[in-house]
Amino acid sequence: MSDFFQTGVVATLHRLGQRRIEEMEDELVRFSRSSPMALVLPALYAEFETEAMAGILKELPKIPYLRQIVLTLGSADENQFADAKKRLSDVHKNVRVIWNDGERVQRLFRLLEENQLPTGPPGKGRACWMAYGYVLASGQAKIIGLHDCDIVNYDRELLARLMHPIANPNVDFEFCKGYYARFTTKLHGRVTRLFVTPFVRTLIEVFGYLPFLVYLDSFRYPLAGEFAMDAELARVNRIPADWGLEVGVLAEVYRNCSLKRICQVDLSQNYEHKHQELSADDAQKGLMRMTVDIAKTLFRMLTAEGAVLSDGTFRTLQSKYVRTAEDTITRYHADAMINGLEFDRHEEEVSVQAFARAIALAADDFLKDPLGVPLIPNWNRVAAALPDFFGQLELAVEEDNS
Repeated sequence: MSDFFQTGVVATLHRLGQRRIEEMEDELVRFSRSSPMALVLPALYAEFETEAMAGILKELPKIPYLRQIVLTLGSADENQFADAKKRLSDVHKNVRVIWNDGERVQRLFRLLEENQLPTGPPGKGRACWMAYGYVLASGQAKIIGLHDCDIVNYDRELLARLMHPIANPNVDFEFCKGYYARFTTKLHGRVTRLFVTPFVRTLIEVFGYLPFLVYLDSFRYPLAGEFAMDAELARVNRIPADWGLEVGVLAEVYRNCSLKRICQVDLSQNYEHKHQELSADDAQKGLMRMTVDIAKTLFRMLTAEGAVLSDGTFRTLQSKYVRTAEDTITRYHADAMINGLEFDRHEEEVSVQAFARAIALAADDFLKDPLGVPLIPNWNRVAAALPDFFGQLELAVEEDNS
């Protein structure tokens, strides 16, 4: 029997049986007449050379309900930008590529900096933010969906299930987060399994009941890169520029949404994308960098909720986290055994020790600079400071794509 249990404070929409994708898409086409939808795709040019991107570009033309597709491109020179445009030309009748490294968009970034509106370093956060700005500037969509471009087993059902809860007028959600299982011959998703969930539960034990932590613990896959939202949320949410992006987005949604208007949906039976190295000895790379940034994001969110963090607190958190994560490993070992999956207990323990060091590194950074890198401003603030910025952004993208 499929799982239909509701946990935590966020509504969970499960995969119950096998619904025909054509039936769901017919509904989305009908919903799109009053709630047009845009898809944002953050990508590096290097991803165009992968099988994952090839599979996504083959599947996107089959989707009948999208009003526009916006690919926000990073790490691309002029020739690579032109190649990306060419590859996307047959995907949809209304597709735009935002060339974040191009002179027109770079000029806009400089304008923002000059007006005390810092957007942080190049990366996924800034690229997504700029894409949301373009969708808002173009005024063509009321709903924005986003998914990554490294999904090896991409199927258009994933996007349909992601968009449906926001587009359906008979339910009342503003934000929908995707979740899924990640496994091949073994369990994947180490940062979620062995760091985020055990660490959030450690924070709950140390600080007691805090509604924000209970909210975070309600998500089955808080680091999933797939979500859909009402376009007005894109206008008011701020975005972290670092690897704390996904957790930071959830924090902004918590700040700007009623809990009853937030949901998570089971997107696929299994989800496979690229795997990053642990890089246990280098906090500037791989999963270690991601974990340090996530921990710092959580520390800053906690202080915003009124928690007091000190040297003693951080030592307690580190020790308690290790115990909680080790207990979690025991559970995953049993889960792997009953499903006939490989399970390297030593590798799991090494990851936990590395993540414990990441907590210490994040604590040091936090104590030196509690505010850290400012979040990218929301679009309402940009429009207030630079009333014609939306027009400039739309013109820059259109000229790049002409």
